Amino acid sequence: MATTNTKKKAKIQLFAVLIAAVVVILVIAGFTFAQKASAKNETVVTVGVVGNSDDLIWDAVQKKLDSENANIKISLKTFQDGIYTNQALANKELDLTAFQHYAFLEQEEKEKGYDFTVIGDSYISPLNLYSKKYKSVDEFKPGDKIAIPSNASNTGRALKVLDSAGLIKLKDPNAASPTVDDIAENPSGVQIELNDAAAIINLLPDYAGGITNTNFIIDAGMKTSDAIYQVPDALNNKAFKEYINVIVARTADKDNATYKKIVDAYHSKEVAKAINDNYKGEVEPAFKY
Repeated sequence: MATTNTKKKAKIQLFAVLIAAVVVILVIAGFTFAQKASAKNETVVTVGVVGNSDDLIWDAVQKKLDSENANIKISLKTFQDGIYTNQALANKELDLTAFQHYAFLEQEEKEKGYDFTVIGDSYISPLNLYSKKYKSVDEFKPGDKIAIPSNASNTGRALKVLDSAGLIKLKDPNAASPTVDDIAENPSGVQIELNDAAAIINLLPDYAGGITNTNFIIDAGMKTSDAIYQVPDALNNKAFKEYINVIVARTADKDNATYKKIVDAYHSKEVAKAINDNYKGEVEPAFKY
């Protein structure tokens, strides 16, 4: 009799365990289904960037969107060159880009016939003069080589930096995208050579100096404070207004409500703080917050 009761109890216990297991499985399945359902309702927006220097900034944008229950997921796609990033946007491989300034965008639209529209300003990123040979612009000697970016918009900006530093004099420092032909005087006697912007930092110290974009400086493990010359108050300098970075969409999508929410999230005090923290105050938010 005891053995029979024991068997019955064992069966009951086994049945209870099976029931509990089924409940757990149903709960897990329900949770997974809810997750999938939520994911289906989430709008994924792919943003093209160059390098990884802005990752923390976009993390802050995502957190802001999440705090507002916007149900928008930002997916960053990284490129090594802005030309290919714009091609991807034109080919609808991206929804937005966030890497270029007005001058580069205008150059690309003129050369490639792109139909893009700026939907928001982001920040102004300095284009500074770096050297592993000198600590001051006063040390440059006639014949010293300075590498500057070869793409037209950043060539012009680099020439404006050299003009601001007093190494050369441009015919009109406020002109859009000047070229080497617009150099009126070269009191320092430096030789200016055009190179790929991403490669410039690696050319030092073979070159006496180099000017390149902040994202390449950060990716190389350096800081903008390592520069031997920075243009003062570039955000409010008329000659550098065209170098404010922007968020860009295809013109057909410029009024997209989801994209507007992303720009609004970007133009928040939380993201402005992330920009200041990420770049240690050396990159300025170009929006009110």
